[in-house]
Amino acid sequence: MQSMNILKFSTNQFRHFQDPQAPALMFMSRDADFAMGIAGVVRMRGWFDWDGTIQANGFCPYLIPMERDPRHKRRLGATPAGTALVFTMFGRNHILGDYMAYIEAGFNGYNNIDFKLKKAYVTIRDWTIGYATSTFCDPSTLAPVIDGAGANGSLSKTNVLVRWLHDVPAGWSVAASLEIPKSQADVSGSDVESCDDWIPDFAAFLQKQWDDGYSHVRLSGLMRGITYRDVLAGANHTVAAWALQLSTKVKLLRRASLFGQLNYGRGHASYLNDLSIGSFDLIAAPGEEGRLYAPAAMGFTLGARYDITDNVFLSATYGHLRFYPRRGVASDEYRYGQYVAADVFWNIIPRVQVGAEMLYGRRTDFSGLSGTAHRAEVLFQFSF
Repeated sequence: MQSMNILKFSTNQFRHFQDPQAPALMFMSRDADFAMGIAGVVRMRGWFDWDGTIQANGFCPYLIPMERDPRHKRRLGATPAGTALVFTMFGRNHILGDYMAYIEAGFNGYNNIDFKLKKAYVTIRDWTIGYATSTFCDPSTLAPVIDGAGANGSLSKTNVLVRWLHDVPAGWSVAASLEIPKSQADVSGSDVESCDDWIPDFAAFLQKQWDDGYSHVRLSGLMRGITYRDVLAGANHTVAAWALQLSTKVKLLRRASLFGQLNYGRGHASYLNDLSIGSFDLIAAPGEEGRLYAPAAMGFTLGARYDITDNVFLSATYGHLRFYPRRGVASDEYRYGQYVAADVFWNIIPRVQVGAEMLYGRRTDFSGLSGTAHRAEVLFQFSF
C-alpha cells in the first residue's frame, strides 16, 4: 500500500513545484487498509531589491511603483512564509474503494508567521470534495521558481469545490467541478454596490498525458456569474464571465523540460496572479452610470528546466499579463506587466535544497509610463 501512497503524490494533477514532498513518515494499520503520512517543509527565503523595490514578499509587477521613492531605493528582506505541514490519510474500503484525506497548512498568514489553512479535501475514487486548487488551474505547467508569488500571467486559485476527475484509456483525463465563487468587483463608485455571490463557478478540462504522466497538454474552461447592484435603478444585474486556458508540460530528451500556459477571458481577473491584487472581475462601464462589465485579460507564461546533473538544475520563466478594459479607464491604471526569473537549484541531499534566483519585473500603465524592479533571491529548505 505504501507504494500506492507515494504514487498518489507524484501523479497529482494539481501539484505545484513548491508543494511539500511525499511524506517521509508513514503509519500503517495491521491489515494495510489504512495509512497516515506526515510531511512538511521548512522554507526560508531571503532577497535584496534594487533599482526599484516591491513592498511585498512576493515579486508582483502590479505592485511596482511608477514614481521612485528615495526611501525605497534598496530593500533587504527574508521570510519563513511557505513553511508548511501536511497530514494525509489513505484508505481502502470495499464500498468506497481507494480514498484519501489531505490537510495542508502553512505559515503564510498575518505577518507571514500565523498558521493558515492552505488546502483541506477528501478524494474518494473520482470525486474530490473540499478546499483545493481550482480545476481551472494547472500549476504543474509552471517552471520552478523560488519567488512565492510566481509569474504574473499565471493562474492561481484555491476554492471550496466538488470535482469529478476521471482517467480514460489512451492517456486521456477529463474533469469538471462546481466551485464556491469569490468574485472581486470594483464598487468604489457610489452608484453601484456589491452583491453576495450565489452562482457557483463551473470549471472543466480535457487532458492528454504521456511519458508516464510527466508530460501533458490540457484545455481548461471556466464559466462564472457575477452579480452587482445598480443603486440608481434599484436593480441587481448578473454578468456572465468566462475564460479558457491552454497549458502544457513536455519532457525533451532526458534532462530538459518545457512549460507553458496561455489564458484569455472576461471576468476571470481574480484567478490571475497580478490582477487578483485589485478588484478587476467587474469594473465600471465608461459613460454608463450604475453599470459594471467584465473586462478582458490575457496572460501567458513560458518556462524551461534543464537538469545539469541528478542534483543540480536550472530553470527560466517569462510571464506576461495584459488588461483589456474598454476606453475611459484612468491613465494610471495597470495596462500590462512582465515577469522574468532565472534560477539555479541544488539538492544537497534528497530532502535539503538550496537555490538562487534573479528577478526582473516591469509594469506599464495606460499613460505609457513604466516602472521596473529587480530582485536577487536565495532559498534554503528542508523537507520531511
